[in-house]
Order: sequence, then C-alpha cells, then structure tokens
Amino acid sequence: MDAGEIAGKPLEMTLLHHVPGVSSPRVLLVGAGKPEKFDPAEMRKLAGAAVRRLKSIGVKSIALEIGPEHASGDFAGAAVEGAILGDFEPDRYKTSDDKKSLDSVAVVAPEGADLDDAVERGRIVAEAQNYARGLVNEPANRLTPSLVAEAARALAGEYGLECEVLDRTRMEELQMGALLGVAQGSAEPPVLIVLRYRPSQAASSAHLGLVGKGVTFDSGGISIKPSEGMEKMKYDMAGGAAMLGAMRALAQIRPAITVTAFIPCVENMPGGRAQRPGDIVAAMSGKTIEVINTDAEGRLILADALVYARKQGCTHLVDAATLTGAIVVALGHLNVGLFANDDAMRDRVLQAARGSGERTWPMPLEDDYKEYLKSAFADLANVGGRWGGAITAAIFLKEFAEETPWVHLDIAGTAWLDESKPYLAKGPTGIPVRTLVRLAEEWKE
Repeated sequence: MDAGEIAGKPLEMTLLHHVPGVSSPRVLLVGAGKPEKFDPAEMRKLAGAAVRRLKSIGVKSIALEIGPEHASGDFAGAAVEGAILGDFEPDRYKTSDDKKSLDSVAVVAPEGADLDDAVERGRIVAEAQNYARGLVNEPANRLTPSLVAEAARALAGEYGLECEVLDRTRMEELQMGALLGVAQGSAEPPVLIVLRYRPSQAASSAHLGLVGKGVTFDSGGISIKPSEGMEKMKYDMAGGAAMLGAMRALAQIRPAITVTAFIPCVENMPGGRAQRPGDIVAAMSGKTIEVINTDAEGRLILADALVYARKQGCTHLVDAATLTGAIVVALGHLNVGLFANDDAMRDRVLQAARGSGERTWPMPLEDDYKEYLKSAFADLANVGGRWGGAITAAIFLKEFAEETPWVHLDIAGTAWLDESKPYLAKGPTGIPVRTLVRLAEEWKE
C-alpha cells in the first residue's frame, strides 16, 4: 500500500497467501473506494466480485469479514445478496466437467452484532432473484408459456401461494382481445398466470398488483425483427420472471399487505394466423387498438392484464416489462425507466428502488404525449412513431391503468447484461425483484 500498488479503488483485488496470524491459506483484499461513498449497494458489488474471483481459482469456502463500522443489517444483508448473486452462472446447459462451485459463504461480524434476520432476508431475496434469472435464461424451446405456468404452480405449491392459470378459452370469455391477438400467430397457447399472497393479518387495506410481461420469445411477429441478436429475445419475459421471483420472496418474508401477481405469457410469432399491421383488436376494457406494429406486442398483453388486475380488486399497480428499445437510448443499461400516473406511488417505488440498490430514474408522462397515439380507425394506435418511444408506450399502458395508482418500470436496458461484470455473470440480472420485495415490505398507508 505504501508503494501505491494497492490503492483501494472499487473492486481492486489483491490475493495474499499465508498471511501471518491468519489460519486461512489465502486472504483476498477488495477495494471499497472512498469511505463516504461506500454504501450497501457497493457492499453488494464487492461481495459478488469477491465470490466470483475466488470461485474462479477453485476456492470452495469463503468467509466475508464485516468490520464494526459496517456491522448493520443493511450492509450484512447486501453482502449476502451480493455473494449469492455473484455465484449464479448461466451455464446450465454446458456439459463440461470444469464448472466451479462453492460449498459455503460465511458472514463474519463483530461479537454482539445481531444480523441473523438481515442475513436470512438477504438469502431469501437473492435466491428469489436468482430464481428469476434462471427462468429468463431458459431458451424458448424449454420454457413455453405453458411451462411458465407449470413453474408458477410448482412455486405456489412450495411456498404456500394461491395459483390460478387462465387459458385461451377463459381469456376469450373475458374478451381479452389485445392479449389474444398477440398469441394467435404461435402454436403455443397463451396463459395468464395469477399468483396470490394473502397475509395472516393485513395491516393495510391496500392490495398491490404486480404485472409482468411474459413474452417467452419475441420474433416481432409480422413486423419481424432483424436476425442479428434475435436469440436474446428469450429474455422478453424478464418482467414476468421478476414477478414470480418477487412472489417467491414475499411468501417467505410475509409482509402485512395483500399482493397478487399477474403474468400474461405468450409467444409472438409470424405464423399464418398471426395478427397483421392494420388489424384492430378490442381490449378487455372495451377500448379498440389499431395494431400498427406487431413488434409492439408487450403493451398489448399488459393492457389486458392491467384491466384484469383492477377488476380483481388491486388498489395499486406496478408493472415491469422489457418494453422498448427507446428506454435504452434514453438511459443506457444503467437505470430502469420509471413512469407513474400518481406522485405518491412514484415516490414509494423510487424509495424502494434506492433502498434495494436498483438504479431507477423517473421519466415524464404528460397527457400531451397521447397525441402521438392517435388513430383514425380505432381509439388508439399501439405505437406513436419514432420520437419518445418509451414515453408513448407508457402512455398507452396508462390508458388501461386508468385512475388506479400505477407505476410502469421499463427494464429493457437493465434486465440483461451483454457482458459480465466483476460481480455479476453475463445474461439475466433479475431486476427489479429487490425493488418489488422492498416496496411490499415497507408499505405504509
């Protein structure tokens, strides 16, 4: 350190061997950056990076020491989350024998620090986030809409949730024309998954609805996508996977608020029965939609799910979707785009996002943007042209949330890593599981 070889920059790592007075044969020093900037989010990254570095050289057991100044629940929980998230690998289908794995990670804190609850919560949330990442990582031939429904049923059975799966016939009865229009080009039948968590004693009359886009593969339909990068479109159900992950965590943490998740699952394919540009469909609410671009399908399936959620008694709504490339242009791959029709609901979700370390940025949602969605032939068009694409997509969804306090999270730029980070593997990130869990946990009237 005196020579400047170790500067303590964030995630700078120095591996020492046979340190005098330490029983472990190896000690890893990890830079934490400037003390005034070191927070639980940085601790999460640090723990993940340490795990990934040590696992790569064959270490099986890790003890992460937390000093007295960081022996709090927030830091301990973040350390556990970072370690578990860092351990995730997207290599399920690799058949090589050289996969590295860990046996244990221990959090070591000063004597008397009461961190058990925080550590357990961190484990629950991180494992739920990895569960969502595992679903997103599944290729479309191994995770169809029907198989997502099977996964939801298994999840409900294991963790004591109520599960209902609406099939095509039921959706036809409910007149979910927007959702069914997207699904009609695929041989795979659509489903609408409903998972319900009911607290033993609700401290609030609120009923939180979580709506997640579940397009298990998005070819773009008749408005087909370019072939380059299309293999990544298995991740178009990342919003739905996040809702399943959040419900898994909430079933274990048991907050005092009723929460129901709604996951519309479809494939968007250019089959002989696929909907065409120019088609007009009627959503469950009765509003008619001119389909200008069949690749703007996520908002169509979310429209019917939002209406159904309101009819099921949800008093507050949050949806998450890999909805637009426009949000990536606006915010890059660093921030989730947040849109809201209610300031108090916006602030709740922003606070939960900050507390969970999932960077989120509020975007405008003025009514004037609805002008972009005008149609001469229907109540509204499903796209609004080139400009403000993420905003017009949110404006479209707002039409179906109506007056219910609602937040839309566009995770198109943050749900997938094209390149690995020192603390996270390439592929699905599991965003925004942590935000949704904290939102329910911290809910107050």
